[in-house]
Amino acid sequence: MKTTLKNLFVFAMALLPVACAQKNEMQKLESVIDEGVYEGLPFEMQQVEQPVFPEYSVNITDFGAVADGKTLNTEAINNAIKDVNSKGGGKVVIPAGLWLTGPIELKSNVNLYTEQNSLILFTDDFNAYPILETSFEGLETRRCQSPISAWNAENIAITGYGVFDGSGDSWRPVKKGKMTASQWKSLLASGGVVENDVWYPTAGSLKGAKACKEFNNPEGIETDEEWNEIRPWLRPVLLNIVKSKKVLLEGVTFKNSPSWCLHPLSCEHITIKDVKVFNPWYSQNGDALDLESCNYALIINNVFDAGDDAICIKSGKDEDGRKRGEPCQNVIVKNNVVLHGHGGFVVGSEMSGGVKNIYVSDCTFLGTDVGLRFKSTRGRGGVVENIHIHNINMIDIPHEALLFDLFYGGKGAGEETEEELIARMKTEIPPVTEKTPAFRDIYISGITANGVGRAMFFNGLPEMPIRNIDIKDVQITNAKAGIVISQAENVTIDNANVETEGEVLKVRFAKNVKVNGEEFHN
Repeated sequence: MKTTLKNLFVFAMALLPVACAQKNEMQKLESVIDEGVYEGLPFEMQQVEQPVFPEYSVNITDFGAVADGKTLNTEAINNAIKDVNSKGGGKVVIPAGLWLTGPIELKSNVNLYTEQNSLILFTDDFNAYPILETSFEGLETRRCQSPISAWNAENIAITGYGVFDGSGDSWRPVKKGKMTASQWKSLLASGGVVENDVWYPTAGSLKGAKACKEFNNPEGIETDEEWNEIRPWLRPVLLNIVKSKKVLLEGVTFKNSPSWCLHPLSCEHITIKDVKVFNPWYSQNGDALDLESCNYALIINNVFDAGDDAICIKSGKDEDGRKRGEPCQNVIVKNNVVLHGHGGFVVGSEMSGGVKNIYVSDCTFLGTDVGLRFKSTRGRGGVVENIHIHNINMIDIPHEALLFDLFYGGKGAGEETEEELIARMKTEIPPVTEKTPAFRDIYISGITANGVGRAMFFNGLPEMPIRNIDIKDVQITNAKAGIVISQAENVTIDNANVETEGEVLKVRFAKNVKVNGEEFHN
């Protein structure tokens, strides 16, 4: 056909709707965040950048995926992701259906979109998850590859309406005390091994547990054969996104993780919005979200139900964390609901790289062990500062509504007796070094709680007291105990009402404490 200026104009007009459609799609993804979320920030922070994607789209069924709940779709899903990545980006669609799969690896410029009634079930075959060098609980170690992962990716997303199930019950050890008699009986009937009233899924899992002197990272395991033997103990986090930029998780549900559920590590510009996370209350290390050493993050409009801490801010542990030297900073946590968890909002205990510029507002905690939980211990180092918390409602908190614990021993609230805590505190006071953690410049307001164990507990270090804490507008009713302030300096509590049958306020080893205008010294 002879090409004329008129024909070129018609051809350009024919392409225009496609180009506009692509532009509209990009604009839609760019505008997922209401800019009102940045209003009233008490520190300067640039807006979190959102990923954008071309209009190109594929369906995993185009690559051979079968939704029968028994066909392993690992290759099909990952091939679809590779295809979209190779073509410059776009959308990988997981349609309605039950999709069994092994590990999924996200790549740059890919939006993994899940349609309504799509259920992605990760296989419980331990051998499907290679053992990799990674970071877990703030230390460099080895773990099995996560069911969902990304490394050094940019412009990635998981969106839509689907559910990702990590088959965590096949991985996790379970304490007898956290189950009913019938649940425990059923668990024993499923196989596994038991030692000291803890059920392990395999003998290799028990061997891995015995190799851990502290927390869950094994020591003394040297050869590949030895690592492979304890593979069932190397429980992966469900989602592990590492050193990536412009990350979006929106709308989907994550549940039943082998250990932590969502673990963004060393990422920039990450948004977690309208997401639901569900883990059984008895799940060991079943944290909902551990945001570690990330910069510029939005955690908004989510629902968390955790077996351990719910919304947790971290930055590495001890020497490994200090060596990494990446603080978790510039984070907004807003309009979230926590149903269960060891803590509703938590900082630490792995905070050796520092935590700063965190704004938490308009969150609801329903039955978490502790409401606002700050924890660390000697040896961590790191500085936690410039934390702002506002407008938190909570009910049925069996322990503290607000807890600062610088003698954290690795157990959940209530799992350690007061005698054990006192025994750990009666040690020689060390000098202040890079291993000394510091918590300071923390501002909390608008706290309303009904039904708590203890209103507040400040338990700082004698060599490094908790400093510069400003709390105001607090209403706590039906508390079993009041406020205890120990090893703290420059604490101001204004307009606070605590209703308790016990002692309302106890101050010990503290300086410059003012409560409702009255000064206290001890």
